[in-house]
Amino acid sequence: MQARELLGTARVPGGEDLRLFAKGGDFVIALDRNELMSSRMSGSEEALATMTLDRLGHVRAPHLLIGGYGMGFTLRAALARLPGDGRATVVELVPEIVAWARGPMAAMTGNCLDDPRTILHMGDVADAIRSARGVDAILLDVDNGPDGLVRAANDRLYSEAGLAAARAALAPGGVLAVWSAGPDNAFRRRLERARFAVDEVAVRARSNGKGPRHVIWFATPR
Repeated sequence: MQARELLGTARVPGGEDLRLFAKGGDFVIALDRNELMSSRMSGSEEALATMTLDRLGHVRAPHLLIGGYGMGFTLRAALARLPGDGRATVVELVPEIVAWARGPMAAMTGNCLDDPRTILHMGDVADAIRSARGVDAILLDVDNGPDGLVRAANDRLYSEAGLAAARAALAPGGVLAVWSAGPDNAFRRRLERARFAVDEVAVRARSNGKGPRHVIWFATPR
């Protein structure tokens, strides 16, 4: 059996270390013993982009704000659908995540970070949302969803104040899309109290329709 190879470690500001492993042609980003991301499971992260864009069919050149680069699955799926004058602003807190995308995982990630439609912003996505206005969609795949593991400060994204900031950042008819490793009824109720109409969708983790079920909430201001 082939052993996992540790390729790098990243300190999350205000949180714990992430580690990048390789095994054969696969990559895993882990927190302690928790596997946060795997190159074998991209389906639900891709669906975060494609299902959001399905809901933005009325927008000619969408501007997406994507919180968390991860392994780039959401960004690449978005770029495959975005027109030439669309935009995807990606906000990533951890510099090593971007370094890994351009380094050990370059063959997998391709040139998505160098695509002219991509705007890479290093920083906290909660701050980026508070300063944004008129974006067509906010796509959040941050810290395993509302029930986070990595960084306590991420809780503010999913709080009532965080949802109010997201609502203010959206253009009319915009969509807030939130990925989660599992269901969270308390978060759904917060979305509804924040005056969003909510569509909760279960999506398989793998692009072949197999693997565990993840959850995406698609929220539109009422």
